Amino acid sequence: MIMTNSMANKSQNSVESSWKVKLLYDGDCPLCMREVRFLQKKDQGKGLVKLVNIAEDNYDANKHCSVDYKSAMGRIHAILPDGTILRDVEAFRYVYEVLGMGWVYAITKLPIVGKIANWVYGIWAKLRLPLTGRPNLETIIAEREAKEKCHSNVCKP
Repeated sequence: MIMTNSMANKSQNSVESSWKVKLLYDGDCPLCMREVRFLQKKDQGKGLVKLVNIAEDNYDANKHCSVDYKSAMGRIHAILPDGTILRDVEAFRYVYEVLGMGWVYAITKLPIVGKIANWVYGIWAKLRLPLTGRPNLETIIAEREAKEKCHSNVCKP
């Protein structure tokens, strides 16, 4: 069967509209990319998890429930089709549930375990940049803002 452009577009649109959760990730983080590749493998091309690289120059918070770059860099965010925003361990738990691996994070549904898991994740979120040899969040934000100004022709060569 030959696939025409309109058939290909319909197929792509159905995958685009079939996502159950959108995960915002830092494409410049090697550990994050390892997780993303794992999730892509588990998704098996079904499009259940829509992955959005916040490190791309064209990341637009307006297209992602106003989750700005700084917020997304500070903590993991997942967005549901209805606009609900999940953060921290809850985001991971939901993504894993969608991919049929809910058992991995199931224990974090228990209130005390969930609080401890979020506390540990908070430490990880603060340490992830230095652990991967990257500048601190303030420096990354400043560099991005400078780059955005240059792209909007505000800076001079």
